[in-house]
Amino acid sequence: MNAKNKALGKNFGSLLPDDFDKSILIDKKDRVEKISLLQISPDPNQPRKHFDTVALAELAASIKTYGILQPLVVRPDKNDYIIIAGERRFKAAKIAGLKSVPVLIRSSQELERLEIGLVENVQRVDLSPIEQAVSIAKLHEQFNLSYEQIAKKLGKAHSTIINMVRLLKLPEQARIALEQGKISEGHARTVLSLNASSDQQKQLLKSIIKNGWSVRQAEHYVNQQKLKASPKNPAPLVDDTLSSLAKDLSQKLGAKVSIQPKSSGGKITIAYKNQTDLDAIAKKLKA
Repeated sequence: MNAKNKALGKNFGSLLPDDFDKSILIDKKDRVEKISLLQISPDPNQPRKHFDTVALAELAASIKTYGILQPLVVRPDKNDYIIIAGERRFKAAKIAGLKSVPVLIRSSQELERLEIGLVENVQRVDLSPIEQAVSIAKLHEQFNLSYEQIAKKLGKAHSTIINMVRLLKLPEQARIALEQGKISEGHARTVLSLNASSDQQKQLLKSIIKNGWSVRQAEHYVNQQKLKASPKNPAPLVDDTLSSLAKDLSQKLGAKVSIQPKSSGGKITIAYKNQTDLDAIAKKLKA
């Protein structure tokens, strides 16, 4: 680490908590620095623009009590630093009244090494679906990569990446069952489709394991449960993953894209202002 970095603040690498995410380290000798918030700026290319104010307030309260357990990852930018990972912690630290935060300083070359390593890790054949989903989420959060960019790096369809990440929203019991091979990814997606009722999810999971249901049988159960629901019930809310997908599509097409899930399937709406806009969108879709 160069003299500039050492001069920035007290070194406290020995204070890393036991649950610290080691995947952002280059090696065990890496040290954490403490840097003034005034020297740190969010990445202008960060795909995530909206931060829930209630969640930020809750995180700020936690930081006041316990401090920041996971350091931010930053890269040098002239005399200051740009956030690579940890913008939520940065914003919450400001709310909490902190003057400085713990960071790991990474050069562009080091970040590239970490990113390549994580991409290679996702492509391992021995990883469980949940382990793959966790690695994809890290690429999205720690390297500011959109799911579309990740899909290209991995050579997979955009929809495949989205479906993999959604597995992280499984109830804990279902995640464990998937990791242990008691259910398949297809079964897991049927459990996810009942996210409006945790009791129904538990019952479906129990039936799949106990009765050896196929994915088709699990889907039949899901359809029966949804038929029992009132037709007046509103469509499911768009979750964070679908919101991110809509943003990725909006950026790619240069037009506002909305995704509206229904009890079965859903629809994607692309807005345009005039014929010129429509022609431009059509050209990008054909590319």
